[in-house]
Amino acid sequence: MNPGLAGIGAGIGKGMAMGDEASGVEAGGAERILTAAVRLFGERGVAATSLKSVAADAGVSQALIIHHFGSKDALRRACDARVAELVRIRKEDSIDKGPQMDPLAALRVMDDGRPLLRYLVRTLAEGGDHVDQLIDEMVEDADGYMARGVEKGIFKPSASPRERAVLLVLWSLGSLVLHQHMDRILGVDLLDAEAGAQGLAPYMRPAMELFEQGLLEDGAYEHIARLFDERTGQP
Repeated sequence: MNPGLAGIGAGIGKGMAMGDEASGVEAGGAERILTAAVRLFGERGVAATSLKSVAADAGVSQALIIHHFGSKDALRRACDARVAELVRIRKEDSIDKGPQMDPLAALRVMDDGRPLLRYLVRTLAEGGDHVDQLIDEMVEDADGYMARGVEKGIFKPSASPRERAVLLVLWSLGSLVLHQHMDRILGVDLLDAEAGAQGLAPYMRPAMELFEQGLLEDGAYEHIARLFDERTGQP
């Protein structure tokens, strides 16, 4: 499974089906509020979205939003936490399947996760202190599930595992922020709800090639690493 953007999307999609609705029971008010807030915040932005509109979309009262979350800012932070949680859950679920997991099956789950991808794009673009917390949490989670993937024989070990996790998260989120250019150049619209898993091929194939085959010729990494070590005084 690509540990980058596609995995993020798959994680989100899986999480959307994890609530009470998945078992045929009407989801609770807090769950409906979170789902509505993520969708509307992603479409309009937090500043342009009122609690009244969130309440109407969720089919609840504004008073219930205040009861569960206290304020719009707290609701937004709860949405951040939910996104990070769903990414982590799906990643762990995919990794637990081991080397025989089906990446296309995971990608197909993205179809249900586009509202949350839009939320991530909007959140990253708007910025704010809460984005630091969101990214930090995603990095910590990535560090954990990458280590889990190494143990299960999915990922290769790394001499700097935490730094690798940081890079993967930032590269993946960067692809989301620049999604319009990916669509313009590669014809891959990461936020298009009508685009199926096969439509991600122009993005996924070179990404998987890089992850599977690498980029540098044999010996190039050792040479570059040695230069860095010499300049930083590493033994």
